[in-house]
Amino acid sequence: MPRRWLVGGLIGCALFAGGVTLFSSDPLHRLWGTCAACAYVLAALAIMAWRARTSTGVDVALGVLICGAILIPLLWMVYTGHGEPEVGVVANSAQTLIKHGTPYKSAQVLATTTNPNLYNPYLPLMAVFGVPQALFGHSLLTDPRVWFGVVFLVVFAFSLRVAGARDCVRWALLMVVSPVIAFELCVGGTDVPMVAFMCLGFALLWRPMRSNAVAGGLALGIASSMKATAWPALAVAFALLYVRDGQREAWRFTAVAVAVVAVIVGPFAILRPGALVKNTVLFPLGLASVKSQAASPLLGHVLAQTGHLGHTIVVILLVGSGLAIAVSLVIRPPRDVPAATWRLVIGLSAMFVLAPSTRFGYFIYPAALVLWLLVSKEGRKAPAPALPEPVS
Repeated sequence: MPRRWLVGGLIGCALFAGGVTLFSSDPLHRLWGTCAACAYVLAALAIMAWRARTSTGVDVALGVLICGAILIPLLWMVYTGHGEPEVGVVANSAQTLIKHGTPYKSAQVLATTTNPNLYNPYLPLMAVFGVPQALFGHSLLTDPRVWFGVVFLVVFAFSLRVAGARDCVRWALLMVVSPVIAFELCVGGTDVPMVAFMCLGFALLWRPMRSNAVAGGLALGIASSMKATAWPALAVAFALLYVRDGQREAWRFTAVAVAVVAVIVGPFAILRPGALVKNTVLFPLGLASVKSQAASPLLGHVLAQTGHLGHTIVVILLVGSGLAIAVSLVIRPPRDVPAATWRLVIGLSAMFVLAPSTRFGYFIYPAALVLWLLVSKEGRKAPAPALPEPVS
């Protein structure tokens, strides 16, 4: 990336973080905004100071960003026991899984509560991130956010490498410290690992190979076992493979992805179907007795707050947008990974705008997918580095 683009991007990040500090009413958000805004400005100054050695300036800037946008706010929040409710939900779901064999409170327990944080809207695999805290108590190394970040960094860097991007570790670190990931990761972070596996799934599907379809199905199956918001990616990937590689590869991919979900989610769906449905379906749709705390001035939430009629309209619009994307996949299916990624970005954006329980943090999905795609495409276009000529 040219230095002026990188400096400009960091200044934009600083303005965003400063806006969070000035306009957010949440003290955790303001803490992150203050630390991150200072880090982005210092990182931009570091890159400008090392004009003659751009790589050195980038490395210094990354060090500053890791400390200011991630470590300082995250360490303080972990030390003081602060975080968004979803951090506690993941930790509690792991405790429930260890004690009772399921990450979900029963339908009978939920029927008597007014606490929305007793609901677990995530699919069973998300509880794995809370297991360290459930087993060893609360500390820096057991906090779910630490493991969210580690998994994202490793999987996202690998997805860039598979897709053909260059300098994958620096790009992955830059993504982690950007507001797209850093803000979400410090205060909550449940969406962070899932989006990395979505990127990896499409990276593995970039080249038409039988083994890649199987590996892509495995990656997207893992994402789909964390949250249902990954399920649209399965439909988009199926349409891509059906048109590009033929129906055999499309069904092979689907069989692997569905098998992963069945192995992870199936036991809970068979043994405790009522708890699974109430936690992961009714609660996110706003149909449970307790409403989700997720809120934003987006269309779906605003309409849902107007009453029963508004909520019904939102559900109809949400279903209609999903059908529209499905029809588009049939009429004009994507023929390569970039087209499939953009189709998924459009579908997810529509879903988040229209969801009755929604927040701006969900937009890390389309943002991360777009940034992954742009970096990967630039890496694939770049010429390979020249080999040194042999010494005669």
